[in-house]
Amino acid sequence: MSASIAELRKTIGSAEDLHSVVRTMKALAASSITQYEQSVLALEDYYRTVQLGLGVCIRSQGQGVLPYPQKLGSTEVVVFGSDQGLVGRFNDTVAERAIELIANTPDARIWAVGERVGAPLKDAGLTLAGILPVPLSVGSITPLVGQILIDYEAGLSRGETLGLHLVYNKPTAGTIYEPTLHRLLPLDEAWRHDLTDIAWPTKALPEVIGDVTSTIGHFVREYLFVSLFRACAASLASENASRLAAMQRADKNIESLLEDLNAKFHHLRQDEIDEELFDVVAGALSH
Repeated sequence: MSASIAELRKTIGSAEDLHSVVRTMKALAASSITQYEQSVLALEDYYRTVQLGLGVCIRSQGQGVLPYPQKLGSTEVVVFGSDQGLVGRFNDTVAERAIELIANTPDARIWAVGERVGAPLKDAGLTLAGILPVPLSVGSITPLVGQILIDYEAGLSRGETLGLHLVYNKPTAGTIYEPTLHRLLPLDEAWRHDLTDIAWPTKALPEVIGDVTSTIGHFVREYLFVSLFRACAASLASENASRLAAMQRADKNIESLLEDLNAKFHHLRQDEIDEELFDVVAGALSH
């Protein structure tokens, strides 16, 4: 066997190994997308329930009972990105959206969820308050959300008046994902108006029994928790959708490469066989 054929066979073997890895990563990304999208859908009814409860409390007692700042001072911005590669412009896209927000937000304190999204933010000259690890499963989203809320409430305890903005990629049907800005705090007039406009789903109107201040405090904390959880899950679904799209392109390219390599291999192998036959025929004729 000629050296060129041996080298070509080795290249084909390496491409087949890479093809196997890519297909495995495609399967993992598809599975991850499903679990994160299902977690978001599972929270929708609960999120709606929290909104209804907040609307009832606000209608019954007004804005005076709200436990969080209602006027914007400084702002905490949480940017959800990725800790892993093979996601195309996923991190650059969400970082660009965050940079647009921060340009109009003085004294913003920035938290990056994922080292890879922290890099473009730093490159833009921004100082990060910290980098948080990206959850690796639905179950590990809750500790991250808890950590973000603890940090935010620590700022409140120091007398800081903080807004809270989330920037993340959200799955879409047409373009895989799009960068999204969600302002959670302050609890301003527009926020209250949106909640009180939600109609109660039955004719039996509810009443708030007991301490309204305590009740609305619990509702607001649940609202913040669910909003953060949904943002993180949506970001993870978008990340895996981006990775799946990249793996699908790689899969198609490798299949095309293997087709070309195998055609070249069979051509060279046939040339080698023909050459051997010609040598045999020439040797027979010489006798």
